[in-house]
Amino acid sequence: MTRVADGTGASTALLTDMYELTMVAAALADGTADRQCTFELFARRLPDGRRYGVVAGTDRFLDALEDFRFGESELASLVGSLDQRTLDWLADYRFAGDIDGYPEGELYFPGSPILTVTGSFADAVVLETLALSIFNHDSAVASAAARMVTAAGSRPLIEMGSRRTHEEAAVASARAAHLAGFSATSNLEAGRRHGIPTAGTAAHAWVLLHDDELSAFRSQVEALGVKTTLLVDTYDIRKGIENAIEAAGPELEAVRIDSGDLGVLARQAREQLDSLGATGTRIVLSGDLDEYALASLRAEPVDAYGVGTSVVTGSGAPTAGMVYKLVEVDGRPVAKRSSSKESRGGRKSALRRFKPTGTAVEEVVYPVTASPEVGPNDRVLPITLVRSGKRADDLPSLDQSREHLRAALVSVPWEGLKLSRGEPAIPTVFEGRS
Repeated sequence: MTRVADGTGASTALLTDMYELTMVAAALADGTADRQCTFELFARRLPDGRRYGVVAGTDRFLDALEDFRFGESELASLVGSLDQRTLDWLADYRFAGDIDGYPEGELYFPGSPILTVTGSFADAVVLETLALSIFNHDSAVASAAARMVTAAGSRPLIEMGSRRTHEEAAVASARAAHLAGFSATSNLEAGRRHGIPTAGTAAHAWVLLHDDELSAFRSQVEALGVKTTLLVDTYDIRKGIENAIEAAGPELEAVRIDSGDLGVLARQAREQLDSLGATGTRIVLSGDLDEYALASLRAEPVDAYGVGTSVVTGSGAPTAGMVYKLVEVDGRPVAKRSSSKESRGGRKSALRRFKPTGTAVEEVVYPVTASPEVGPNDRVLPITLVRSGKRADDLPSLDQSREHLRAALVSVPWEGLKLSRGEPAIPTVFEGRS
């Protein structure tokens, strides 16, 4: 069975749309399949209310590209839909072109050439859906997660949204959230596959299983030790905190509150814990949190948060709205001129200009044939990802991408980090032909 790209070697070739293969069939028939083309993946605009986007999914896309092979099973499923010439071409398919793109963890803005794919028309067009499905999902999650990290300040965030999305999307979401700065995930497969720290103790079912709350807490502490988190809101929270400290003593690691007026409850919990001598016991909040709720809790005595539904669904923007468009054929710029879906022709690159203080000023998108002068505080954004079908060496690791994003967010003008609606944090300037 074909599965979502996960690094297991399973084919990703059918994670695509039929029209890509019918275009290949037609191009093989009329002789245009080998014309040299460049496609660009970009977002015409940011989701409503967003000031920046976060590039995520690059490493997953490159893994999926390596597994983009049409084996016997994949080809058999296409018999009757495609002619034999196309099936033979697919049987030998290996992407042989070049790919450049923004490094994972980079910020992007409207028009940023996030991914540039150059090769024959047939080689490049079949990657459209694969690239868009990965980048649109992962970038949406990472963009939402980055806003949450900013809203939470220095308090750690745990991703715990596995039960609110597709099982494979849950793994990808955990990775994207970790890239954006979440400290841990509840998803064990994400921990195994991507090396993300995992966290989790018990749900309300654990308390309900036992005859009373105190018995449940004592059993949990006996099994896991006092460095555990006790969920105290199954019944009355004040009594729950009292039972938690009775079961574990003042060395209890943390209590978690999952419902109610979280700000008020956090203050009451802190006062009660301190009065019981548990001054070091941390307070963890969860329960339908998003970046706005996190921002509202900044002044409360909270030590960590657990975020689920909002992060894995992009907090209201489940897709980044990216598109994959043909911009050049045999060195000739081509562009769609629809008034509502306009694109700019020609292969492009981009640089970001900064003040001497490190604050970003603007994004400059330009034709690769007419590079502007690069100043001492400017940074060219795309990096080499694939050359002649071979993945580049020494691409950033997940930890390096996390650090890249942390630094990138520091460079954003302060107004660009606001959660309120407004213009992108920095403008995009297009130079040269269009």
